[in-house]
Formats: sequence, C-alpha cells, structure tokens
Amino acid sequence: MSEASNKPLQGKVALVTGAAGTMGLAATRALLDDGCTVALVDSHHERTLAIAESLGGDALPFCFDISDPDAVRQGHARIAASTGPVDILVNNAGILSNNKVEATDAAEWRRVLAVNLDGAFYLSQQVVPAMKARRSGRIINTCSLAAKTGGLTAGTAYSVSKGALTSLTFSLARELASFGITANGISPAYVRTPMITEQLSEAQRQALLKDIPVGRFCEPEEFAHVVRFLASPLAGFITGEVIDLNGGLLMD
Repeated sequence: MSEASNKPLQGKVALVTGAAGTMGLAATRALLDDGCTVALVDSHHERTLAIAESLGGDALPFCFDISDPDAVRQGHARIAASTGPVDILVNNAGILSNNKVEATDAAEWRRVLAVNLDGAFYLSQQVVPAMKARRSGRIINTCSLAAKTGGLTAGTAYSVSKGALTSLTFSLARELASFGITANGISPAYVRTPMITEQLSEAQRQALLKDIPVGRFCEPEEFAHVVRFLASPLAGFITGEVIDLNGGLLMD
C-alpha cells in the first residue's frame, strides 16, 4: 500500500477549535495521522503550545478567542499566512452549562452561545471564501444529543446552542454544496471527557450508564474516527448530515 493511500489527507490543512481539550486533541491526532497540517486553536495558551510541541512540526498552535469576531478574523489571517488556506474546519470548541432556564442569567446565556455557536459561525465565514475558490472543503461541527432531547443533564443555554449549531450545519450544507464544500455535524452523547468525569456526580454517571444500551461512555478516539471519516475524500457525497454517536441512547 502506498504512503498516499495510508495518508488520504496528505497536504490538506485542518483547523481544529478546542484543540487542547480531550475531544479536540483526539481529532487533531487523527487528522495528523491522515497527513494533515493542523492548526490547533484554543484559548488555553500554555497547554496549546505544549500540545503542539509534543505533536511535532505539522501541529501549529494559535490562541485566540473564537467568540470575538475581530480575534477570529486576525487569528484566521495568521493561520492562512502560516499554513495556506484551510481545507477542513472542525468547530469543536464548546463550554458546558448545566443550569436550567430559571438559573441561567443573561451573562451565562451570552457566554455559552458566544463560544458554542458564534465561534463556529465566525470561523465558517473566514474559511468559506477560499474553499469556494478551490471548490473543495469540509466543515465539521460538534453538535450534541442535547439538541434533540432538550438536555438530559445539560442546561438550557447549552442545549439551545447545540440546537442552533445543528441548524447552522444544515444552512451551510445547503448553501455550499454546489461549491464542493460539505458541512456535517457529529452529535455525541457523554464522551469520556472532564465534562463527564468531573462535572457529573457518580450517581449521575451510573444513572446515565443504565440508559445507554451499549453500557459505557463514548471514547474520544471514537469521536475522532467520525471526524476523520467526514474529512476524507470518500465522504464527499455526505452533506447536511448530523451523525449520532450515543451508544443507542436515542434512536431516530
């Protein structure tokens, strides 16, 4: 088997947000394995630098606030100058809020929507023109089961942000399909990250496991496998799809 077939994304540039987190790091490693140069975007400066250094020369760190449109514009310009145009955008950054409607104040509502939704919109705006010019591109959004359930354990702002991100996925898919650009989402439920291991109690975790037919939480590498599939050349006929990754917790 040739090296090119071993690395189906050789020469492509990927931008992964939330790259210093568990899921973002797993996706970054998968895309690097497939031959990408990866721009790691995260707000945690020191951790992002350390991760990029550990991953090697094809992993480049960029730290900026994705909820700020000016910061996104400037950050994207730095990435494009360093790597060339972005071929694959993985909008993975997100923050969790467990507060329900009466406990959610205006500041929390805006903060969650700004990171989980606005950041994906701003970055999509930046990468789309060059993708259109090349008539090729992949946009992959990390959605959530919470968008369909209203939030089993997640709060109001989080659930709404992920529902809106799902709608953004559909809108981008419809608008961009004729330019060779696909837009898809991944809808995970209960990936083994600090959101599960630290922000839920043991009683909550055990209750969830009883409701998940496969009887376990999703591993970050399983999420990353779906990212690399949607980014691959053979996924070009899939767009406007949100892939459930929930162990059978919701079947529709």
